[in-house]
Amino acid sequence: MDHEIVIAQTTSDDEELAKTLAREAVESKLAAGVHIDAPISAFYWWQGKVEAAQEWRISYITSSDRLPALEPWLHEQHPYDVPQWVTLPVTGGSDAYLSWVVDETLLQEERAV
Repeated sequence: MDHEIVIAQTTSDDEELAKTLAREAVESKLAAGVHIDAPISAFYWWQGKVEAAQEWRISYITSSDRLPALEPWLHEQHPYDVPQWVTLPVTGGSDAYLSWVVDETLLQEERAV
């Protein structure tokens, strides 16, 4: 397989926003699928003090080819000043699933080629 598969993650303190960010990324072919984890407790430094929040982790399953479009899109859509943005390489998985991720993130013009 020529395409690398990655999981890109962010968080949101609003469940409805998390669902919107998930649906729009899939509809735009920026991700093949998105998982939203149940609320998690987050503790972090922000503006010189420790903050605590309830957040939903959003995991985008995508190809490395789509990351250059997904990251700026997320930063435009996300209300946080500094949203979490980390990417994790997928180092294995079933060929059928990994092929599905690649197929679902191809743009229409790429499919015709």
